[in-house]
Amino acid sequence: MMMGRLATLSEVEPINDQLDHQNSSSSTKKVLHAWRNWNCIKSHFNKKLPDLKLLLSVLACPLFPVPPHPSLPSLNHTQVSSSAEYIIQHFTAATGCRKLEGTVKTVFATGKVAMGVVDEFGGTSAAGVSEKGCFVMWQMVPDKWQIELVVAGHKVVAGCDGTVAWRHTPWLGPHAAKGGVRPLRRAVQGLDPLAVSAVFSAAQYMGEKQIMATDCFVLKLSANQKDLVDRSDNTAEMIKHVTFGYFSQKNGLLVYLEDSFLTRIQSPGTHPTYWETTMSTTIEDYRTVDGVMIAHGGRSTVIITRFGDNLRAGPAITRMEESWTIDDVAFNVPGLSMDCFLPPKELQKDDYPQEDLDWRSPLNT
Repeated sequence: MMMGRLATLSEVEPINDQLDHQNSSSSTKKVLHAWRNWNCIKSHFNKKLPDLKLLLSVLACPLFPVPPHPSLPSLNHTQVSSSAEYIIQHFTAATGCRKLEGTVKTVFATGKVAMGVVDEFGGTSAAGVSEKGCFVMWQMVPDKWQIELVVAGHKVVAGCDGTVAWRHTPWLGPHAAKGGVRPLRRAVQGLDPLAVSAVFSAAQYMGEKQIMATDCFVLKLSANQKDLVDRSDNTAEMIKHVTFGYFSQKNGLLVYLEDSFLTRIQSPGTHPTYWETTMSTTIEDYRTVDGVMIAHGGRSTVIITRFGDNLRAGPAITRMEESWTIDDVAFNVPGLSMDCFLPPKELQKDDYPQEDLDWRSPLNT
């Protein structure tokens, strides 16, 4: 259990009575109503069910492979220097997210998830069981965020104070993410259009492709070598981490997100084992929130493949799925301060080891 100011969002409510009395805006009322709904929903899902460590390690709060670009591309079409910049301009215009710049400081969102292992090859775990849950997420522009996700009695809390990203699980306790600060992948799944623009503005244009009968422009991002080294250690080497974003040619919206990373695991005196994890997300149900288009639903599929000379039976493949919906989104939440995003006390020590390899790696279960 996290202590004091580092307690989870369900234990410390960042909205106080004084601010509630002073601010009677519709946004504030919406947040208060959504917060009460969140506590009610969380109690409904807080049941003791079979072990979900694998699902939550992979699906709960993965980080995006690359940090955001420091600035968005210009709206002046005469200054467009690449096809990628044009695609992002189309996206920012389609979502209307430019109006958030300089006016929105914080974002609040709640949603529901359903996840499960749908089939498994080369393993022994039971498949086909779907577990339901819910989450609440807070963001403070530009790079602070925190999420609490509860599924079947298991709770994962993660956050970033702009310097270090961290996660707290019942089985590992608090631990920091290796490498530089990166955005939460859930935010880039159409929930935060500014984050989508910021990360993909430096992407490489890969051409056109049809996804789910939708003609799309494809943008590619890759983690650079320094980031890969920072996210490796003496037994685990991060070989690659790439992401592809698919933007509809018709309406400019991000409709599909796919990323894949490959890790080489080898202990002294053993053969190497390779873990490849691919996560694909369909992004849909865009709705207008205060004039900005926000995705309110989607589905993710994860395929984890283990292969190497020491696996005599051949590659071991595990497939997981998640569906998600957004219930409430509100901007400029009152009462949210910097202290809400501080990491656990254990991670504030300078000599605390960064033990995590990657939050989606089954190695952390």
